[in-house]
Amino acid sequence: MKMNSTIKVGILGFGGLGQAAARILNPKQEMTWVATADLKGYAYCETGLDPDQAIAAYYDQGSIGYCDPYGALSNNSIQDLLETKAVDGYFLALPNLPNTFMADVAKQFIGSGWRGVLVDALKRTSAVEQLLQIKDELAQAGITYLTGCGATPGLLTAAATIAAQSYAEIHSVKITFGVGIANWEAYRATIREDIAHLPGFDVETARGMSDAEVEAFLDKTNGILTLENMEHADDIMLELAGICDRDRVTVGGVVDTRNPKKPLSTNVKVTGRTFEGKISTHTFTLGDETSMAANVCGPAFGYLKAGMALHRRGIYGLFTAADMMPKFVK
Repeated sequence: MKMNSTIKVGILGFGGLGQAAARILNPKQEMTWVATADLKGYAYCETGLDPDQAIAAYYDQGSIGYCDPYGALSNNSIQDLLETKAVDGYFLALPNLPNTFMADVAKQFIGSGWRGVLVDALKRTSAVEQLLQIKDELAQAGITYLTGCGATPGLLTAAATIAAQSYAEIHSVKITFGVGIANWEAYRATIREDIAHLPGFDVETARGMSDAEVEAFLDKTNGILTLENMEHADDIMLELAGICDRDRVTVGGVVDTRNPKKPLSTNVKVTGRTFEGKISTHTFTLGDETSMAANVCGPAFGYLKAGMALHRRGIYGLFTAADMMPKFVK
């Protein structure tokens, strides 16, 4: 593949994040959205799919598989899509429910013989640990896999990695996020993953909740989810990068499921001791106008582009958002 050729991108999962990812890719010159899959089907067009047409098919008939003439219905949508082979990299915009799901999908890619770049926006530390167990298999399969490449983990983890360079020792990394969405149903899987972090819930109970049960729960909280000391992979990613031990990393935030305005500004605070012995804190704050979709999907594709550069040099295996800089996708 020539270095200047357009990167053919697939999106696995076509809920809120998958749809936003398609819209983000649409004006890009360096990447073309050619493939996607959901639970009931897939769509593939070598010259590029149309986001409006695809999203309309999904909403009107419940699956991307109805996207005529490029769609096909399938109960084995990922496997069937992989057999087309002509995709350079995939963004896994999938809910990690159950907690083994992303590792299971990665094993599907390994088993298929496909070679290319995979990027996810995984949240949980334990999910990243499962991927670490198969890192050698990913490398042997010729797959360059970048994990934890959304907003947090992802953009904020990378910012913390850079901010840490001012210090001789890192005392704490504190990530606080604010998310505002007008309607939780646009991000059902993401909201269920957030509920799974609340006291009294886990991944399985959140996964088993019906939409009506989620709605009733959100009614009790006025649509607000307050999350503290989450099991978030920023900790293992910063530990692997040699920044600090994972117990010095905390992640929490507030999600408003009924209002697009952020309830608070998303930021990361890195506190440490300089070589002169001074204690100081760097703070990196995201603009309130940037949406969750912008802060997750933008970095994911930046990391996918970075992953393509590695893959073309024959560098395979598992990396995180703290291992490298994303490249801006024009």
